[in-house]
Amino acid sequence: MVGLCLILVAIWKCRAGAFAADKIEEIPRLGKSLWRALPGLALIFVVLGGILGGVFTATEASAVAVVWAFALGSVAYREIPLNSLSELLLRSAKTTSVVFLPVAASRAMSQLLISEQAPQEASAVLVGFSDNPIAILLILNALFLAAGVFIDITPAILMPVVEKIGMDPVHFGIVMIANLCIGLCTPPVGTCLFVGCSVGKSDMARVARAMTPFYIAMLVALLADHGGAC
Repeated sequence: MVGLCLILVAIWKCRAGAFAADKIEEIPRLGKSLWRALPGLALIFVVLGGILGGVFTATEASAVAVVWAFALGSVAYREIPLNSLSELLLRSAKTTSVVFLPVAASRAMSQLLISEQAPQEASAVLVGFSDNPIAILLILNALFLAAGVFIDITPAILMPVVEKIGMDPVHFGIVMIANLCIGLCTPPVGTCLFVGCSVGKSDMARVARAMTPFYIAMLVALLADHGGAC
């Protein structure tokens, strides 16, 4: 649902002239490009297959993805010369360092909230606030969006509330992850936004403005998902 909403926004912006769109003039050329891209697309199946198959953890999957991408770039596509490895490592270190400070601050705040038992307190307040599942779910979404923007996801587990409103735990997990992922792309402490700005060499204010329609699309998809939540 999120992907479909983002696709619709991208189509709308292209037709409005916001993005330059290339015309496909030769179908054989498209097929050739798709064939050439298959090794890169296979990365999705390698990562997800390895995680779901228990071959490696999600954290280890990131290392596998880096090795796979480097092998493709240097051997299959021949776009990354081996003598540029040191420069690539330096650029990667710079990109990573950009997000270290907000991540460290987020982690510190998360640990503080955990030590003060903030999730348990929030659960108790919400359970006594209302008997309406939809109202509680909307409040949870607001909390999760705030959590994804400012803090780490660790203290954002409110299972007692979920059990009270009778929501399926798996469905709740999907809603929670969607909320927190939106927060990771949202200023002022959106980790993914920091990474994107660093890679694209752009400032956060400019990127955030351009992403406004996509934020709206993700929120629409999130609200649409609540129809079967309770």
